[in-house]
Amino acid sequence: MHQFFVEPSQIIDKVVYIEGGDVNHIKNVLRMKPGEEISISNGVDGREYRCGILRIEEERVVCELRFIKEDGLELPSRVHLFQGLPKADKMELIIQKAVELGVYEIIPVETKRCVVKLDEKKARQKTERWQAIAEAAAKQSRRRIVPAVTRPMDFGQALKMAASMDMKLIPYELAEGMGKTKQLLSGVTEGIDIAVFIGPEGGFEETEIQKAAEAGLEPITLGNRILRTETAGFTVMAWLMYQLEK
Repeated sequence: MHQFFVEPSQIIDKVVYIEGGDVNHIKNVLRMKPGEEISISNGVDGREYRCGILRIEEERVVCELRFIKEDGLELPSRVHLFQGLPKADKMELIIQKAVELGVYEIIPVETKRCVVKLDEKKARQKTERWQAIAEAAAKQSRRRIVPAVTRPMDFGQALKMAASMDMKLIPYELAEGMGKTKQLLSGVTEGIDIAVFIGPEGGFEETEIQKAAEAGLEPITLGNRILRTETAGFTVMAWLMYQLEK
């Protein structure tokens, strides 16, 4: 069944209006017809609005709300991925897979070892592209929200943003053994905000790790092997998903 996202204001009583680019997709790509059933999410309340298409107009698709399903597809805690900007198109893969694994928010971070440097115009364009990828991944994985991708920020700004979060993790190759990592992860509980900091190619500089420790981040290990930046975040997300999902 195909899923689409709408704004909460587009759900009025028992009628749901689909607008924007999805209209063309429904009409000309999927070639759907009145009577067919689709899944709608408003990206806010975690519910699935099961609808039937009433009619397809020039600039909107009008649907009838049939029933609302609360199925708990979202992780019971909010995971914020602070990702060091990688080279090439790796960020697109990172966003896609992190969304599939249940991330709540993705924050691109410029660290000292980042090769990629974005000016204001490029940052805006990249963020729009990344947000579109997050939405597509949310649709594919039947998420009930579209995780936000923020504008890139520097490491200091990222630490300030994470300051109030309940658990703050930073994988680091010189961190203590897996025993401490397992102990920290066993303390993950529902309803908390979790910050995960991932370095770019080359990892974090030692001064960044020191600043992170001063800000309350817990260094963890990802095992005996060195993982690529695009693998590290997936690993932590998978561990958190294992701890949180019932």
